[in-house]
Amino acid sequence: MAQLRAPADEQRQQEALHGVAVGGNESSNKKPRAGLCGVLRERKVVELARAKRRLVEVPYTATLAHTANALLAARVSGVAVAAPPGHWIGAGGSMILESDPATGAVRKHYIGMVNMLDILAHIAEASDDAEADGKGVDLDRRMAVPVSSVIGHSLEGLTLWTLHPTTSVLDCMETFSKGVHRALVPLESSADNVVAVELVESAPEYRMLTQMDVVRFLRAHGAERGGVLSRTVCELGAVNDAVFAVAGGTKVIDAIRAMRAASLTAVPVVDAAAVGSGTETLQYGNGQRAIETFSATDLRDCPVARLQPWLGISVTEFKRKVAEYRASNRPVVPGADATDTGTPADTPAAAAVATDDEQSEQQQESALVTCSPDSTLGEAIEAAASSHVHRLWVVDEEGLLCGVVSLTDILRAVREAALGEDRELNSIVS
Repeated sequence: MAQLRAPADEQRQQEALHGVAVGGNESSNKKPRAGLCGVLRERKVVELARAKRRLVEVPYTATLAHTANALLAARVSGVAVAAPPGHWIGAGGSMILESDPATGAVRKHYIGMVNMLDILAHIAEASDDAEADGKGVDLDRRMAVPVSSVIGHSLEGLTLWTLHPTTSVLDCMETFSKGVHRALVPLESSADNVVAVELVESAPEYRMLTQMDVVRFLRAHGAERGGVLSRTVCELGAVNDAVFAVAGGTKVIDAIRAMRAASLTAVPVVDAAAVGSGTETLQYGNGQRAIETFSATDLRDCPVARLQPWLGISVTEFKRKVAEYRASNRPVVPGADATDTGTPADTPAAAAVATDDEQSEQQQESALVTCSPDSTLGEAIEAAASSHVHRLWVVDEEGLLCGVVSLTDILRAVREAALGEDRELNSIVS
């Protein structure tokens, strides 16, 4: 288990939330800490987490087909996997437990996270085995395995992250700037405020905090970010120069294999005519013109019942079919379970509930959203948050790919700029 603990200071938490020192009056109001760094230190992740709806989860006995249905129904890219307490060792040795709010008795153990990349890796492995045997992929059989069997297929799934509710937004950004995309936050915690890896975290209720939640927080507090917004993404080192892409004619299964191997959840689709139709592996996209994005969200929004025949078509055709399916607004996956609702009967009701931000992701995550090297950080944050995309493709003056800016890059840039600003302020004061 990976747990991030904030300094033990209940008074600081209350002051940050309410602006008044505990035990004091109006005259004892604490003066807010100066600068962006001070703001990010004072604000706590519990403030962001309380705005989220119930945790989306699936039981460890759910099949991959049911899990894919839950992802689609809730419009999320990852779900927590819950099991009875005392029978499992969670991802990374985690002991993240949900307790009864009245009695305190442990009700369930969160043993890991499963996202679309885990499911795609499982499908890709089946495709590799079938190709070696000269047979086709039996997708129905592969999707019938329990979700617990694929925990850890992606790097993120190997560790289940949790943040103590008093963790500052600045410390949360440190975790998210290292590539962690989401973490569980208990609304109340019985654990002491210490750093430990074998700590048992038991709470009556959790929320899932994501990189996008923090980016939206930054967007909402633009006035508090000072001059950081006006600096360019290139100046702040937020641009990754290398871009991996697929051609429009690439088969879906080949794109999945390549994305699995590179641990990518999205790639730009470049004009097949420019690189040769039928390209089957990732290629450098730099200097090429992107026409759309192929992402794990596209795979999530594909009904399981139709995934099998669609694995062999081109990425461009697949995206067209998925778009038509989205527009048709039909039931999630007819025939996937006895209830024919698209949500498995053994999936908790919470699995069908998502935040408004997550619901807005339906048609936007796979869109082609771009910026230039000279775009300011404020413009990048606005573009990512308003379009609900987890990366911006960087294009030059001719519209050709020259890099990518991810939410990880944005959060790292903001944090480093805030710390640099804080060091300058301290040097002036001293």
